[in-house]
Formats: sequence, C-alpha cells, structure tokens
Amino acid sequence: MIDPDTLDWAKMDGLIPAIVQDAASGEVRMLGYMDPAALAATLRDRLVTFHSRSRGGLWRKGESSGNLLKLVDIKLDCDHDALLVLANPVGPTCHTGSASCFGDDGAPGTGFVATLAATIGHRAAADPSSSYTARLMAQGVKRIAQKVGEEGVEVALAATSGDAAELGAEAADLVYHLTVLLEASDSSWEAVIGELKQRHAASSATASS
Repeated sequence: MIDPDTLDWAKMDGLIPAIVQDAASGEVRMLGYMDPAALAATLRDRLVTFHSRSRGGLWRKGESSGNLLKLVDIKLDCDHDALLVLANPVGPTCHTGSASCFGDDGAPGTGFVATLAATIGHRAAADPSSSYTARLMAQGVKRIAQKVGEEGVEVALAATSGDAAELGAEAADLVYHLTVLLEASDSSWEAVIGELKQRHAASSATASS
C-alpha cells in the first residue's frame, strides 16, 4: 500500500486522479479523483471512495446502487501525482449499466479469461436444465476432469494437423473446461498465475546468479 504523505497533492489543488482497474481481468473500470480524505476512507474501509467535484465531498462508489469497488491494492505513479486503484468490482461500474465507463469491449487480451471465470462462477448456481456449465458442475469434479483430458487430446490432435483455426477452437474448449474444473475444485486462475509468477521469479533469479 502507499503512504499518502508521499503524494504530490499540490499539483492539482489537492486532488489526485485515480484510475480504477479490475484486479482480476485488468479491465479499466473508471477514472475518479481523490483528496486526502477520500484516500484515507478508501484505505480504512477497503471500499473505493472518491472526492466528488460536483457534490463537493466524499462519494463512495456504489453507495446507492450497491455496485461497490472492493479495494485490493493502490499503486502510485513515478511522479507521485496519479493513482492506479486495483479493485474487485461488485456489478457494473458505470452509471449507464456498463461494466466499464470506457465501453463494453471487456477486458483486454488474456484478461478475458478472468471475465470467463467470473461468468462460470455465476452460472455454476444456475438451473442445470438451462446451462451447460451448471450441468457440468452438477456432474462433479471427476467428470469435469475427464472433459479436460478429452479436450487436451483434441488440442494435441489439432496441433499435429497444422490447422491453426482448429487449434484455436480446440484450445478455447480446453481453457473453458479447465476454468470450470478450477471453479469446481475451489481453485482459480489467480492461484495458477501466482504459481507461474513464483516459478518465473525463481528462474530469473537463477539465470542472473
């Protein structure tokens, strides 16, 4: 976390721009402004709070709609005059109903996997008669694991055939079923990525020694 005393509050007359990013997917959700009181409230309550220029006071995002932004971390830029707020959004962030104030394009690049995981988490509790994901979850971990194995074989076969389009389609099936398996096993892509980061750090340390 950051030290509020290190921020350059004077540059913008006591306000600091704060970019809010979905901590899981990397999607930029909104831009707001914080003053020292808003930053203190955010750090204290772990709920993202801004200074509302129109209201002239504190404004907690989602205080009326319920679409809160649960704080994960805050990062300070190199000039100490802007904040990157990492948060777990509860519902859409934009007042229009869109997930992001910057449109409905969704998370960029591989960040979509986090969006997929969130969707699978929601559908897991749906009626199995109306959702393939729910039906798969109802069959249990062994059946889901079997599907992951089957899709892995399909990916390997597509790769050896040299058909790039088929490989992409089969890889998508594998990623989907693996995401379902992680959900069913009380694991997550965050855990997988955390493990990969640890391995990368260890490998980099070895290479530089």
